[in-house]
Amino acid sequence: MKFETALIHAGQEADRSTGSVNIPVYQTSTYKQDGIGRDRGWEYSRTGNPTRKALEDCIAALEGAKYGLAFASGLAAEATACLSLLKKGDHVVSGDDVYGGTYRLFEKVFRKWGLEVTYADSKDPAAFRKAVRRNTRLIWAETPTNPLLNITDIAALAEIAKKAGALLAVDNTFATPCFQRPIELGADIVVHSSTKYLGGHSDVIGGLVAVADKGVYEEVKFHQNAAGGVPGPWDSWLTLRGIKTLAVRMQAHEANAFAIAEFLSAHPAVSKVFYPGLKTHPGHSLADRQMSGFGGMVSFELKGGRGAAEVFFKKLRIFMLAESLGGVESLACYPSTMTHASIPEKDRLKRGITGGLVRLSAGIESADDLINDLERALKR
Repeated sequence: MKFETALIHAGQEADRSTGSVNIPVYQTSTYKQDGIGRDRGWEYSRTGNPTRKALEDCIAALEGAKYGLAFASGLAAEATACLSLLKKGDHVVSGDDVYGGTYRLFEKVFRKWGLEVTYADSKDPAAFRKAVRRNTRLIWAETPTNPLLNITDIAALAEIAKKAGALLAVDNTFATPCFQRPIELGADIVVHSSTKYLGGHSDVIGGLVAVADKGVYEEVKFHQNAAGGVPGPWDSWLTLRGIKTLAVRMQAHEANAFAIAEFLSAHPAVSKVFYPGLKTHPGHSLADRQMSGFGGMVSFELKGGRGAAEVFFKKLRIFMLAESLGGVESLACYPSTMTHASIPEKDRLKRGITGGLVRLSAGIESADDLINDLERALKR
């Protein structure tokens, strides 16, 4: 089954009892059993729900994995599917350019429980290799990264993880399985904030995980049920509906992002543009090898720092200043005080998250309208 077909049909056969072409929303908390120990495959909706199961089967198919699991948010997926596999004294090597919520989870939640974390240059596999210890049990990578859109070599990290006896988890939120398939490159676990491109309409919060190995899946499944951070059936259904149009949306997102990146690259008010589709991007060649598209996210640095950024945001008319990304509408974000505010300022600056950094999520509106909006906002 081709990818575009799988988006619409994987895990989503017509309802057997009615023939409904859409998976029903099984809005129930529990299920009638026919006798002691005789259920019909369903017991309680924290443990399993048919609508959620369709979503889980779908993400497994899209990522080329054997198993899928759904969670109430991307961070719930990270905490339950990845970090709950670890124990006190275990060590994680993470890329240094990661979502602020991931950093907060590492530093404010799991570190106090005895987890050790080292950050390595997201662009340099040798830095990951150097950071590995005897107690390293997980390598965590985002690619493209948030917010600087660095590219991490997934296959190289998979080799490092295998030699270390560790798992490799890849956050594939920015690329989506439409443009990148980490499991095919050697990853053990793929994580998504399905709030973003997979849902695609800024109307649902969720997280998804795809797993290659049965043993890892069973352990994650245990934690999913035990911790209970699962999505409801309506959220699962909304995400499935969004996934159906992922291929056509990602093409539109990417086309607009390309146009925006080229426009910004030539603008005198901009000192730097971060977009892996540009040949000037240091990770362009790697992205071209391990991805089939460059995505819809563009970051750039304004000359004039925060003052210039405040003027820029006030002048926008189509781009909305808001958290999140990946919806059909274009959003503009100020990482320093929004998505990455949980990272101390000293560390933010060290990683390149400056006062002039702006992150754009290119929607699927007219590219001309988006560029006109940016041009007006950048005009001094």
